[in-house]
Order: sequence, then structure tokens, then C-alpha cells
Amino acid sequence: MAQADRVNAVLSKLNWVLSLTRLGLFSERLIRAFWPVWSLIFIVSAALMLGLQDVLSVEVVWVVGLACLAGLLVFTWRGLRRLSLPSRDDALVRLDDTLPGRPVQTLLDQPALGQTDPATAAIWQAHQNRMAEKAARARPPRPNWVISHLDPFGLRFTALLLLCIGLLFGSVNRMSSVSAMAPGGNTAASIAPASWEGWISPPAYTGLPTLYLNDLAQGPLELPVNSQVTLRLYGEIGALTVNETVSARTEVPSAADPAQSFLLKQDGTLEIAGELGRRWDVALIPDARPNLEVTQEVSTSDRGEMTLPFTASDDYEVVDGTAVLTLDLGKVDRRFGLAKKPENVTAIDMKLPLPITGQRQAFDEALIDDFSAHPWAHLPVEVTLQARDAAGQTSDPVVVQFDLPARRFFDPMANALIELRRDLLWSRENGPRIAQLMRAISHRPNEGVFRKDSDYLRLRTILRHIERVIPEGIPDADRDAIAEELWAFAVELEDGDLDDARERMERARERLAEAMKSGATSEEIARLMQELREATEDYMRQLAQQNNQDEDFSHDQQQAQNSIQMTQDDLQRMMDRIQELMEQGRMAEAQQALEEFQRLMENMRVTQGGQGQQSPGEQAMDELGETLREQQGLSDQAFRDLQEQFNPNAQAGQNSENEGFSGGEGRGQSHDGTGGTGSGQGEAGEGQNGEDGQGLEGQLADQQQALRQELRRQQRALPGQGTPEGDAARESLGRAGEAMDGAEQALRNKDLAEAIDQQSEAMEALREGMRNLGEALAQNQQNPGQEGQAQNNQGSARDPLGRNPGQQGMPGTEQGLLQGEDVYRRARDLLDEIRRRAGEGERPEIERNYLKRLLDRF
Repeated sequence: MAQADRVNAVLSKLNWVLSLTRLGLFSERLIRAFWPVWSLIFIVSAALMLGLQDVLSVEVVWVVGLACLAGLLVFTWRGLRRLSLPSRDDALVRLDDTLPGRPVQTLLDQPALGQTDPATAAIWQAHQNRMAEKAARARPPRPNWVISHLDPFGLRFTALLLLCIGLLFGSVNRMSSVSAMAPGGNTAASIAPASWEGWISPPAYTGLPTLYLNDLAQGPLELPVNSQVTLRLYGEIGALTVNETVSARTEVPSAADPAQSFLLKQDGTLEIAGELGRRWDVALIPDARPNLEVTQEVSTSDRGEMTLPFTASDDYEVVDGTAVLTLDLGKVDRRFGLAKKPENVTAIDMKLPLPITGQRQAFDEALIDDFSAHPWAHLPVEVTLQARDAAGQTSDPVVVQFDLPARRFFDPMANALIELRRDLLWSRENGPRIAQLMRAISHRPNEGVFRKDSDYLRLRTILRHIERVIPEGIPDADRDAIAEELWAFAVELEDGDLDDARERMERARERLAEAMKSGATSEEIARLMQELREATEDYMRQLAQQNNQDEDFSHDQQQAQNSIQMTQDDLQRMMDRIQELMEQGRMAEAQQALEEFQRLMENMRVTQGGQGQQSPGEQAMDELGETLREQQGLSDQAFRDLQEQFNPNAQAGQNSENEGFSGGEGRGQSHDGTGGTGSGQGEAGEGQNGEDGQGLEGQLADQQQALRQELRRQQRALPGQGTPEGDAARESLGRAGEAMDGAEQALRNKDLAEAIDQQSEAMEALREGMRNLGEALAQNQQNPGQEGQAQNNQGSARDPLGRNPGQQGMPGTEQGLLQGEDVYRRARDLLDEIRRRAGEGERPEIERNYLKRLLDRF
């Protein structure tokens, strides 16, 4: 067979493959030539399906439409110029490129040499046959539709995405609305009837639902002021119009605008004029201004905190309130250190506390703050209170005038130091006078002016500091440091020891007796009576603390049983009786009752039971009580550290938002680095330096770990095994241990909020375990032979008021800090303090969430 016949035979078998290859080549050229055309069509279609033509004006639609049409024509003309039909040879080349060895081209080739040589011709013939077999097995190649080199920014994919958005969120039927903008299109649009929709949304703070105007019959309407009216008009422009006199707008848009929105500001009418229109007579419900009243006179707590009760109300909600405290300079007795012009009379702005839960339409609250360290303490001030509602309206200002309540100092030296401190903060010009007075006070220290030599040395140190900075004008930093040192010195002198407390109580009693004899006013007598109450409470507290700490204190058991014990209610009733007699003018009887009160206080003895050996149950209760106090201390420390994370410029434990510097009873570790007492502290001693590199959290985690180990030891030695109460106690301590482990892990992860929650659960489980253990011990006491020596010691180690020692009551019992009605008073004070702090918006969110959880729990 001739070579030409062989080639024709092979190519005839590839006709179908070549046709498909030519079709693929044509599709490639078609896509490359017209991809801008279909991209533009996709974009325009998406815009029409999304209703863009209904939002834009007719002019803009026409301009954009013409620009798109021009672009479509340009892209189409350019594509037609570039488009050409692929030939058979083009298909052969494409097909041959996809086959190994290019067999089609080989079939078309001729040998250059050796055509007359039989051997060469045989080799060439064999080669041709192999290429023919390969060409016969050819398949049409896949078209190459990649046009990234023509569209480097991917505009075709953006157009496809817009088309998908139009199909999903638009409507194909909306594309026909563009025909109404063409010449003659209004005729078709006018055939459709005009329609409308409307909504009235009252302000969010009213809590009222949105009204759908289409469902309301025309007539009178009563709506809150500032309600939002939203109207939508459909159909031919001008078929429906909006006529209203309720918005009080000065610039009124066209009444035929398809979309209108305005606020209700005044009574009037609202009308949608046209076919199926309606009309309403609108009467507005005014938003009344909030009201605020002071319900009681300002009072002072034992700690010197000011409490100003008030009530606030509004027709919807009170959202905010302010209290501005200003110095009433005209009423200040401008003598001595106050004769100078004050350096700072800036008003003090405070936020009024609001309820955390419940309605805020009407509520009673109290403004609580401590101004004991402020220069205006005990000076005449004015407090202006105002409440604000959600509409931004404020109540009429309520002005209250009083002497700023603060802590009173009964010790003469402490009182003098506080007055010198006030003069220094009043004006730096008082510096020489203050130094002169301090020299006069310390002129003869050996005449009984100072109780201790250290007090004299401390005063002289402060004096040298003042005299050193007087030539410099007493810079701010030195003035603040001196004021802080004077305050700390005065507080230490005032609190003092038992003898100091007894002297203050005696001095207060003498002042009251002298006032009764000299015929003082009822206000002065009431003030002195309050001073006597506070001094007596301080004395009793100091006496109880001394008795609890004195290990050598003991009395004969018979003498303890015969001694007189008084409850706090008895003491309170005696003082109330004295005040009642004074208010009735029966001064002779009041003086006699006061003398009897003095004799009782002088003859009072503290009874204490035997100092016998503690039983295992009692020892376990004591150890669990110490563990509970240590855990409370760690929780307090974690909470203070959490506060200080958001107050980095405040000194540790001393800022206004961080109560309780160094803690009180049961503190795990103070801010100054000194640890608390107890087993947990001792075992954590090696880890307090934060060897794990975690800082304060690492120290607390080490102490928490040591406390957990101590609890595990106590749990193993817990008595009462086998009894239901003992097993319940062990189960409770197990839960406490798990919570301690969680607290330790949270502290190592620096999650103080989670650690506080876990520590709270641990303390609750400890309390429950102590209660269960107390029941087990009581059960053993009723069953002799099991643990006959276990007892509650209810008659031993009582303080002068007949209470159990310490401030936590007997371990394992429900006895609390206070008794009688004082329990509810103290609980109310604590709850008010938590609510006040939780209502302060400037506090960190994490702290306010913690306080809200406390409120939910209690």
C-alpha cells in the first residue's frame, strides 16, 4: 500500500476524534474572545435581581445602562475580531501534541535518504506501522479553558459570585421593573394599584411592642413621645402622599417619597392620602422626668462611712444618677489652719447606686462612702443629687447640707494629728504652723504626752520631713506622703490597745455626764451618746481579743460560774434606757443609770472554762476552723489581686476599691508580703517567692497547694469513722479538696476569677464538713463510751457579753459574727456594699460579674 493511502486510511479513522478536537479548540477561542461579555452580563443581571434599579434615580439607571450597553458592544466587537474557526490542520497539530512520539506527523513524513535501499525501506515501513497503530488509538484532548493570563484579577469569578448572590437573595421577577423606566413604561406601571406599609416603634426603654399601621383602623392613637414612624409607599410616584403634623420638622421632604421616617414630637395628625389611605389623630404620652428624694438624714457608721438614704422613681426606668459634693466655704469656721485660702475646692462627683436586679421604676437605695481621710471631713458641705432616665431627662436637683460625716478620733494626740493633716491638705502655707505645733507637742516627751517612746520618735521623723520640704514649697509627692503617714500614725494611736480603749470609753462617759449636768442640747447629748456607744463597742472588742490571745489567763472554775455575764442585747438595752431617760428630761435618773453602767463595766469579768486536754474531736474541729480561715484569707488575697490588675497605679491593698489592707482574721497573705498564720502558711513558706515564675499567682498557688495537703492530713485523722455523720463529714472534706485542687490549677493558669469561684466552693464544703463533724461529736456525747470527752464547751471561754470566743462562733455550729437583730443589720450593710460596688460602671467587668454572682447566691 502506498504511503498516501496508508495516511488517508489512518486519518479516516480519526475523523470523529478530529471533529471533537476542533470543537474543543473553538470553545477555547470563544471563551478567550468573549469572557468580558458574559462577565458584564452576570454583573448587570445580579444588580437587576437585587433591585438596584429601584433604589437609584431614573437618571442614574439610564447612565449606568448606557455605559453597560456600550461596554457590551465594545467587548462583542473585539471578540468577533479575535474569533476564528479552527482548521483540520489545527486539530491535527493539537491531537498530535497529545500523543507520544507525534505519530500523525510521522505518518506524513518522507525519508530523506535510502529510499532505494531495501533494508532502509523495511525499517521505515515498520516505523510507519507502529505510528499508525498509535494514531489509531488517539482520543480527543481536553480543551484548555484557562484564561488566567487574560484575567489576572479574577474579575470573571467576581461576576459569577454576584450572580449567585442575586439568585439567592434577589428575584428574577424584579428584573422586569427596569422596563418601567423606559419610554412608555409608566403606562404599564400605572396599571398596578398603589399600596403602602407603616410601622410605629416606641422607644426601647418603654418595653412596648412595635405597631403595624396596616392593622390599625383610622382614629385616635395614644403613643409614647419619640416613637419612630417608618412608612413605605409602593406604586406610581405621587399616587400616595404622607401628610403629618406630629414630627415638628423644619425641613420636610417630599410627601411622595417612597420611604419616610420621623419621630413623634407633638400631638397632631398622621395621614396617608390617596387610594386605600388612612388618617389617625395622634396624642402623645409624655415621658415624665424622674423624681429623687432624700428619705432620711445622713448618718455615720462605726467605721466613719457616710450613709445617705434616698428614693428614686420614674415612669419607665432610672438609668443613672449623680451626687456632687461641694464644700460650703461660707459656713466653714475660718480659724487656725482653715484661715488660709484652700488650694482645692473641686467638687467630688459620685455615681448613685442602682439596684442590680428587679425594676428601676421605683427603688430605695443609700449613697455610701467614706470621707474620713478627706480634707473636708467634719466640715459643712452640700450634696446635690440628681437622677436620669433613659430619655436623658434629669430630676430636679436635691441639695442636702450637713457636716461631712467621717471617723471620730477620741485620743487627744490622734485628734491633733488629724487636724494637722487636714491643715496641710487645706493649704501648703500651713506648713510652718504645722511644724511649730508639732515641735510644741514633742517639746517635753517625758511628761506623759506619749505612751511609748516609739510614738515620740515617729512624730519627730514626720516633723523633720516637713521642715526639710518647707523651703521647697512642700511638693505634691511629699505632701501626700506626709498626709498618709499622719493618718496611719493617728489610726494606730486611736485603735491602740485595751488600755486606750478603756480610756476612750471612760472619757466618752465623762463627757456625757458633764453634758447632762450642764444642760446641753438634745443634739449634743445624742452625739455624745453615740460616741459612748462606739467607745464601748471598741472596748468590748479589744477586751475579747486580749482574753482570746492570753494563754496564761485562767480563773477558778467556781468563780467563773458565779461571775456575771451579759449578752450584747442586755448591754444595748441598758444604753437605750439611758438615752430614753435623757430624751424625756429625767437627767437624775439618767445619771444614776450611767453610774450603774460604769460600775458594771468596771466589775465585768471574763469567764473561761478549764484548760484541760482537748479531745480528738475538739482538736479536729479547731484544725478545720483554722483551715477555713486560711482558705478565706487566700480567697481575699486573690480578690484583691484581681482588683489591682485593673488598678495598676494604686498601691497594693490601699486603693479606694480594695478594702481590707493586709486582711483581718484568717488572711492568707497580706499585700506587703507577710503571710497569715496557720498550717497552710507554714507549709507554703518555701513557695512564696514564686519559684515557678508566675508572680503573685504562683505564690497563691503554692499556698493553696500547702493548704490542700494540710486538709488531706486532717481528713485522714478525722474521728467518727463508720457513723453517718462522720462519713458525711469526710465526703464534704473530699469535695473541699477537689475544689482546692481546681483553685490551685486556676491560680497557676492566672485565672483569678475561676480561682475565686473554686475557693468559694471549697469554703462552703468545709463549712458543711464542720457541721457534720459537730453533729457526729454531739451524737458521741449523747452516747457515753464512744467519745465521752467530746463536748462543745459552750460554757467556757466566753467574752464579757457571753459570746463564744472569736468572731466565727463555735466550730461546726451556725453561730455567726453577731447575735440578735445585729445579724440582720450587718447582713443588710454587707448587701448594700456589694450592690453599691456592683453598680459602679467604672469597675472592671470581671469584678462586677463576680459581685453579681455574690448577689445571685445570697
